[in-house]
Amino acid sequence: MQQTRLNSYNIMWLFVFFDLPTNTKKERKYASGFRKKLIKDGFIMMQYSVYTRHCASRQSAEVHIKRIKSFVQEKGQISILMITDKQYGQIINFWGTKTESLRPAPVQLELF
Repeated sequence: MQQTRLNSYNIMWLFVFFDLPTNTKKERKYASGFRKKLIKDGFIMMQYSVYTRHCASRQSAEVHIKRIKSFVQEKGQISILMITDKQYGQIINFWGTKTESLRPAPVQLELF
């Protein structure tokens, strides 16, 4: 039996960036629905049009990418960035003029 250990190079983070039109009622409804679907899929809002999600593996991240692809309609732009946990650990956040430390990554359970 092959055993795979979790490490910061296997764990992935997904960033979803989007710019959706909101000129008509139908477009606003779609944009709102898109955000709700991201939240339902476990994404958290980093900024208004930027959502992030922690994934335990590349395969898990690819499942979420396919799910997002199924939400896409004909208008607007949606971009997805996948990075490793190691890369995400290098992020620097600024709120105003004060530097804040990164919130801790979710705890991963390792069985066996």
